[in-house]
Amino acid sequence: MLFGKKQEITNTETTVYARAKINLTLDVTGKREDGYHTVKMVMQSVALHDEVRVTVTHGEKKPRGIVVRCNLPYLPVDERNLAYRAAELFYESTGILLETCEIHIEKRIPVAAGLAGGSADAAAVLRALASLHAAGLTDEELCAMGLKLGADVPFCLRGGTMLAEGIGEELSALPDMPHCWVVLCKPPFAVSTKEVYQAIDAVDIRQRPDTAGMLKALDRGDFAGVCRRLSNVMELVTAAKRRQIGEIKEFLAENGANGTLMSGSGPTVYGLFSDEGRAKTAAKMLGRRFADTFLTETV
Repeated sequence: MLFGKKQEITNTETTVYARAKINLTLDVTGKREDGYHTVKMVMQSVALHDEVRVTVTHGEKKPRGIVVRCNLPYLPVDERNLAYRAAELFYESTGILLETCEIHIEKRIPVAAGLAGGSADAAAVLRALASLHAAGLTDEELCAMGLKLGADVPFCLRGGTMLAEGIGEELSALPDMPHCWVVLCKPPFAVSTKEVYQAIDAVDIRQRPDTAGMLKALDRGDFAGVCRRLSNVMELVTAAKRRQIGEIKEFLAENGANGTLMSGSGPTVYGLFSDEGRAKTAAKMLGRRFADTFLTETV
């Protein structure tokens, strides 16, 4: 009696840090016919990150497809999770055979916070799978893939300091922001990005971000100039409805922040600090009131 050779099971694994982002500026410049808003914004990566571990297995008798696990039990781990959809899109777009792809997300970035946590996780999955499968994809190809998942995914794939235009997908690299400490604080409520964008259409925006001035400040490495030009038109919607946003900004400013702003559509507020000691003290004091308070830095 002849027996076939037992199929070998192989695993390859990599871990990618999915970094949060903050907005140094955010301006809504128009609305397209398809309903998407056009923006002009300066975005910055920070060290706070989710840890995304991706394992690809070949040779199992019964391949399991895409399997997502997360340390937060209330987050979905099926098609509703952007990381799951990123893996699905990768295999569909490349034609690479999907056997078993396991994704474990260790969440640290607050959820629905204006910090692009979900987009960062999706970008990390695309990076991981491109590496594990030696897919040979360029950054441009990965970003085009990422855009199908969300407007922030291309930035999360590239990171650093960037000017984003269009719906957020037109990226231009900028000089690195001067290093500083960042205190992030998310008040205990979530914000729907879609609802904030819908509401901004009815707002009379009288003062817009000085994006040109921000670019000049970054070009000069002028930290004080960057802090003076922090501006986000979305505060006109979110902060108007939630007084805690203004209270957190005021607290940070009174406790040594060189500049404060709400990130994205909110509700997370951040303070930029040139002094690490002041940043640590402010984070500790704010953390007594708000659990989702983090001390991080620009990267």
